[in-house]
Amino acid sequence: MILFEGYKQKNTMESETMTKGFATINPSTEQEIANYNYMTDEEMENAIQNCHKAFLDWRHESLEKRGEIIKKIGEGLKKHRSEFAELMTKEMGKLIKQGGQEIDLCAAICDYTAEQGAKELEDETRELPNGGKGIVSYAPIGVIYGIQPWNFPAYQAIRYSIANLMAGNGVLLKHAANVTGSGLLLQKIYEEAGLPKNLFTVLIIDHDQSDKVIENKLVRGVTLTGSDGAGKIIGEKAGKELKKTVLELGSNDAYIVLDDADVELAAKTCVNGRIYNNGETCVAAKRFIVVDKVYEEFKNAFVDRMKQVKAGDPTSDSSDLGPMARKDLLEKLHDQVQESVQNGAEVLTGGKLQEGKGYYYPATVLGNVKPGQPAYDDELFGPVASLIHAKDNEDAMRIANDSRYGLGGGIFSKDEEKAINLAKNHFDTGMIFINSFGLAQPNMPFGGVKDSGYGREHGGFGIKEFTNAKAVMVLNK
Repeated sequence: MILFEGYKQKNTMESETMTKGFATINPSTEQEIANYNYMTDEEMENAIQNCHKAFLDWRHESLEKRGEIIKKIGEGLKKHRSEFAELMTKEMGKLIKQGGQEIDLCAAICDYTAEQGAKELEDETRELPNGGKGIVSYAPIGVIYGIQPWNFPAYQAIRYSIANLMAGNGVLLKHAANVTGSGLLLQKIYEEAGLPKNLFTVLIIDHDQSDKVIENKLVRGVTLTGSDGAGKIIGEKAGKELKKTVLELGSNDAYIVLDDADVELAAKTCVNGRIYNNGETCVAAKRFIVVDKVYEEFKNAFVDRMKQVKAGDPTSDSSDLGPMARKDLLEKLHDQVQESVQNGAEVLTGGKLQEGKGYYYPATVLGNVKPGQPAYDDELFGPVASLIHAKDNEDAMRIANDSRYGLGGGIFSKDEEKAINLAKNHFDTGMIFINSFGLAQPNMPFGGVKDSGYGREHGGFGIKEFTNAKAVMVLNK
């Protein structure tokens, strides 16, 4: 996952703060889109206080009323679908058709939360050992601060904010600077749907100001989607303030091709899993671990398909791959490829910087990938695939788990029962796809283990992450 840019580019951000603003850049044309000013500290403090005041009323709103407004937010997203997709393409370069898919997913999350949220949050009654009655009540805790990245400008913010609004909390969003417009459009859609003003607020702030938000006494929880490095920083800062965190961090997800796999299906699916969203997805397929029996067959099919991937204008239906979101991300990815090659990896296709306008990187496959190379050890956040040769099925699972990360992964096998057993009992990740590639499902938990973070979102799990599970006990006299 991308490093939260406030930490990655501290020197840049500090210089921007001196000028009190920044510009967003279209990664396809390298032209400016819009200019924004950072909030003053006073404006930021007022925004936090106003969000808290809105929360004080919202927490008493009925679950049914909250659900009605969230349902309307979903309707608003559908209404603004084309506008939002076009804006995301301009700000971070995703294919416009995938922007539409992202909005569809966000609307589905709203629908699911509106329909199931009240059931998840309703009181639970339990008998006590002494014959008394116990009531478990899920109460909102206050203002939740979300630090979110640019790769899914709508979804990343929707994922945590909708759950917390349903739970009765207030929500602050610090979006990545390059998708500021997307954050503001989301706030507009929320308020158009009838969400009380200030309950969801976009903070246009820099790194140092973000630290002050975490420290603010009115902020009760912090959630971050970013790199494992950023997660350690945010987790430490929030922990120092005794504030709960949910961290959804990066990964180098392994997709295993077993000896009984449908190789053609695996090759086709793995290409889609590697290049979707320009390869800039935390839960994307990144390491492809193939057993000896089918290695050459898969390698030939996979490399051939990657060679056919067409990078180009993200607004064109003929493009398979858009530009990377920023120039520094393009340069970092190429450095990781070069370092991997210097340490023994082989370029099977791609691997060269492109000439001309736009931050484009070709669909790339690296072979002979071994420990000690970025392609094996780290997250390559772009359209670069790491092809790894395994002796057999057992060796493939060993390699898959030989990672500090544990967000997602995949298994290809014609024996579905065997694949499910491996996923449940041996794959050390939070999410596993069988004979497929996927992102998020509104009714399934989303999150990882190890350096991929902790906490869960979606599926009813995220809605309780920032609630107070109150124990109310009525004892017999």
